[in-house]
Amino acid sequence: MKKIFITIAASVFIISCNGKKNVNQSIVSFVKTKIVESAFFIDSLTVKKHLYTLASDEMEGRKAGTLGIEKAAKYIENEFERIGLTTFENLETYRQTFNFTPRRTKEEITSANIIGVLDGKSKKDEYVIVSAHYDHLGIIGKEEDSIYNGANDDASGVTAVLALAEYFKKVGNERTIVFVAFTAEEMGLIGSTYFGKGIDASKFVAGINLEMIGKVPSFGPNTAWLTGFERSDFGKIIQKNLKGTGYQLFPDPYKNFNLFFRSDNASLARLGVPSHTFSTTPIDVDKDYHKASDEAETLNITVITQTIQAVAKGTESIINGIDTPTRVVLDNSRK
Repeated sequence: MKKIFITIAASVFIISCNGKKNVNQSIVSFVKTKIVESAFFIDSLTVKKHLYTLASDEMEGRKAGTLGIEKAAKYIENEFERIGLTTFENLETYRQTFNFTPRRTKEEITSANIIGVLDGKSKKDEYVIVSAHYDHLGIIGKEEDSIYNGANDDASGVTAVLALAEYFKKVGNERTIVFVAFTAEEMGLIGSTYFGKGIDASKFVAGINLEMIGKVPSFGPNTAWLTGFERSDFGKIIQKNLKGTGYQLFPDPYKNFNLFFRSDNASLARLGVPSHTFSTTPIDVDKDYHKASDEAETLNITVITQTIQAVAKGTESIINGIDTPTRVVLDNSRK
């Protein structure tokens, strides 16, 4: 702040000496610019780079088991390495590779979750997972545009995972953060289910899942919605932390869609972890969902950037061990 005031004073002096007019207007404009710059701590240019790379035609729709998703996996691995994440538990690389057989094709597929870790400082044995799925539907049909790029679903979420990893690497974290790009979500939450089978769920205090965060929600600008809001106090903690920021979080308005169980958060929630999905997309009217038209150009980079910032701010007290969400309890009537 001291730097800004010195710069402003210098500007006033120079303008005065040169006999320039509209000094006050110049100062106001300068200050406004500085306020806007300081308000964004997530770099929108990096956000755009991640999104456009992951949703490019070169990735061929990122279907699990294809060369396209392999390109996406390598990109995410390279970013984890650049940021400085470590590998998860006994894995030698960022990949958690496994085989599975989808119900529809009956052909065995080899794929991998991509996992990177930021060790916590004071609460190293308490884990928070930040996740999104990096697979999509691949190439369908023989039309002129047959690549289902999956920009909103869910290159936008993976973009958030990468941006949050870079952010928390800089600012620090008391609890250990596990960043995961899940595979084969579109085939039935296969990657996250596999991951869940190999963990001690009692060590995971929260799950932060991001899905389709590239469009303005039905609640209006600077808002997002959260699945399963009533199933733990996770959402209330986020709302408390967002007070005064100008950003609001709402419960999922699409109850008939059963969205809590349709994204990777469900795999951990079934183990008791308070794991929820952030989204911004008005899914009931979204014309691009699971269509070839879900391309990067249809998304709003500012919405993605602001949502990532809101998630960072909203989850801060959880990541630093101040707040611990209540566990999710699922009864048969609500599954």
